[in-house]
Amino acid sequence: MEPALIGLIVIVALALAFDYINGFHDTANAIATSVATRVLTPAQAIAMAAVFNVVGALTGTAVAKTIASDIVPQNFATLELVGAAITSAIIWNLYTWWKGLPSSSSHALIFSLVGAGVAVGGWGIIIPKGVQKTVAGLFTSPVLGFVIPILLMVLLSWLVLRWMRPRVVTRTFRWAQIFSAAFMAFSHGSNDAQKTMGIITFALSAYAGTQYDHVPLWVILSAATAMGLGTATGGWRIIKTMGFKVVDLKPVDGFVAETGAAIIIETASRLGIPVSTTHTISSAIMGVGTTKGFKKVKWQVAGRIVTAWFTTIPTCIALGWAIHKLILALGV
Repeated sequence: MEPALIGLIVIVALALAFDYINGFHDTANAIATSVATRVLTPAQAIAMAAVFNVVGALTGTAVAKTIASDIVPQNFATLELVGAAITSAIIWNLYTWWKGLPSSSSHALIFSLVGAGVAVGGWGIIIPKGVQKTVAGLFTSPVLGFVIPILLMVLLSWLVLRWMRPRVVTRTFRWAQIFSAAFMAFSHGSNDAQKTMGIITFALSAYAGTQYDHVPLWVILSAATAMGLGTATGGWRIIKTMGFKVVDLKPVDGFVAETGAAIIIETASRLGIPVSTTHTISSAIMGVGTTKGFKKVKWQVAGRIVTAWFTTIPTCIALGWAIHKLILALGV
C-alpha cells in the first residue's frame, strides 16, 4: 500500500475520532437542560440526542463546503496540514472535556486548520471570506443566543404563562421540552458533523491533487455515524456545568433556551456558517436566567465559559502551527 494512501487512511481515522469526541464533548449542548429539569433521564436524553444528531448530520453540506474550500485553498492542501489541524483540535477538545469547560469543538477545528495553514504558507494563504464568516458566527451566535431566548420568554409569558397555573406550566413544558431537546440535537448534528465532512473532503483533495466541489456520500454517512456514536457515549462533566452550575432551570426555561438556540444554529447551517453550538446554548441558558433576575445566574461559572471561548482561538492557532512543524521535523 502506497504511503500516501496510508496517510489518507490515518487522516480519515483521526477525523472520525475527532467527530466521535465532538459527539460526547458536545452532547451537553443538546441534553443538559432536559437532564437538569428532570424531563429526561441522562440515558434517555443521550439516546435521543444520538439519533437526532445523526438525522441532522444528513440534511446538508453547506458548512462542510466552507471548511473544505473557504479557510485554506485546496491547492495548498497536504495530508500533514490536515493531520496537524485534526490533532490540535482533538488535544484541545480532550483538555476542555477533562476540565469540564464547554468550549467550541467547531472553532477548535477551524482555527487549528488556520494555524496549520499558516505553517504551510504564511498568513497570506488564509482565505479571509471563510475566516470572516466563522468569526461573524463566533460573535453573533452568542449575542443572538442571549437575546432571542429573553424575547421568547417575554412573548411566551405575555401570551401563555400569565394565564396558566404553575403546575400546568410545568406539566405542559415537560412535554414540550422533549421536542425542543430533539430540535437542539438535530441542529447540532446539522452544523457540527459537517465540520468533519469538510476536513475529510479537504484531505481527499490533498491526496488526489484535485479540488472537490462536493462532499462524497461515504464521507457524509461516516461523519454522521461517528458523531452519533460519540453522542451515545455521553459527556457528564460538561452536562453538570451546562445544566446545573449556570442557572437553576425549570422545564419552560429549558424549552425556551433549546428552541432559541436551535433556531439560530439551524439557520446558520443553511447559510453555511460554522457556529458553535456550545456558545449558542450556553448563552441561551444565561439569557433565560436573566429573566429571573441577574442574581439568579452564576456569573462566575459563566465567566469560566467565556474564558474558554476566547482562549480557544489563539491556543488552537498556535497548537496547529506547532504540530505541523513537529510533523515535518519528525518526517512523519
